[in-house]
Amino acid sequence: MGRIFVKQSALRITLQTFVELEGIISAVIRYKKPNGRDGEFSAAVGDVEKGVIFHECLEGEIDISGWWVFWAFVTFADGRTASGEAAKVYIWKEGSG
Repeated sequence: MGRIFVKQSALRITLQTFVELEGIISAVIRYKKPNGRDGEFSAAVGDVEKGVIFHECLEGEIDISGWWVFWAFVTFADGRTASGEAAKVYIWKEGSG
């Protein structure tokens, strides 16, 4: 994978939950920014059996350089939840590297 830059919007974040996603009612990609702030992006299911979810980034969502942490979080209709393993990704300032 190439480098990811601040303000990049041609970007799909894809994560695997390692659980079958049959019967989920919501999927999000949670994150922690380099400045310590956290939040989440809405996500769609990419592969139910393999447990893959993804988010198509919008302009301005990736707004700070440094180490970001992303992880999947899904909620099933019966109230159960599942988290995926965290992925640490460095976001570069445009023109650097």
